[in-house]
Amino acid sequence: MSNVHLLDHPLVQHKLTLMRRKEASTNSFRRLLNEISMLMAYEVTRDMVMQDIEIETPLETMNAKVIDGKKVVLVSILRAGTGILDGMLSVIPGARVGHIGLYRDPKTLTAVEYYFKMPGEMEERDAIVVDPMLATGNSAVAAVERLKELNPKSIKFVCLLTCPEGIKTMQEAHPDVPIYTAAIDRELNSHGYILPGLGDAGDRIFGTK
Repeated sequence: MSNVHLLDHPLVQHKLTLMRRKEASTNSFRRLLNEISMLMAYEVTRDMVMQDIEIETPLETMNAKVIDGKKVVLVSILRAGTGILDGMLSVIPGARVGHIGLYRDPKTLTAVEYYFKMPGEMEERDAIVVDPMLATGNSAVAAVERLKELNPKSIKFVCLLTCPEGIKTMQEAHPDVPIYTAAIDRELNSHGYILPGLGDAGDRIFGTK
């Protein structure tokens, strides 16, 4: 699992614990996910390439480093990916945004695509795919496979929770894509939910069932 990055910062873990609690309200769940996403963005973008530009400080001219946010595309797997997307956009406001609509067939647990929209010139962009849960891994695998058709410069996958089964599925299909997560939970149940997990992330973000 050398390509799996566990973001175990105390602030991330504290907020994740609050999200897991069944009594957490929709409002607090959404707010905590937003906060965790901002903290995770810090680590996920650690190796981004910098460039020098000339700026004027109040005292003199200098060369300073910046990232080109326009070269980053945040790819949200609908619908739950929106919860991570909002927090990351707060940190990388110049990023472009793509969406992949997938739903999980309740009988086969396979991913079915219903929407796909990306910025242009993807071959020049670094893609960060976001989805709160990497459970069976089927949706993540399908999303990355579809994204690879556009040949982005790089792809990373960011999730709040995952499990050994999801990691195995993802790494077998896309061993070149690093996974960033706040927790690796015990296992999947027979319905494809992570245990102990936090329930259905989409339902808890949007207050639906």
